[in-house]
Amino acid sequence: MRLLRSTDLALRFLMRLAVSDTPLPTTREIAAEMDVPYTHAAKVVAELQHLGLVDARRGRGGGLALSDKGRTASVGAVVRTFEGDGDVVDCEGATPCPLHTACRLRGALRRAQEAFYATLDPITLADLVTEPTGPLLLGLPRVR
Repeated sequence: MRLLRSTDLALRFLMRLAVSDTPLPTTREIAAEMDVPYTHAAKVVAELQHLGLVDARRGRGGGLALSDKGRTASVGAVVRTFEGDGDVVDCEGATPCPLHTACRLRGALRRAQEAFYATLDPITLADLVTEPTGPLLLGLPRVR
């Protein structure tokens, strides 16, 4: 299974904000630190804000911060939200698989996907930014 780029960016942004020091970093600054396009970063931050995981303040002294909900968010829940509820394979798409009515693979893949999420469910952002990750995130070159 391969995560969508937006899922990867969401997790990296959340991890960066989990170790954020003052002043509040902006979307543009974190995008530069993570070496990702600003337009992609802005879309991800907008979704994180919509989900209530990130607080964004505009204007002078503004920037991004994790919300209380974001600090306790399950990594599994974040990944599920960004990845969606779709199956790993598309058995009934434009060209339906001829085996879809009697296939055991689809169920096995669904169980594997749920096991993947279940492994991530108990992990929080705080877990992800313990040593050595947190200090590494704090050591990224700051762009101001």
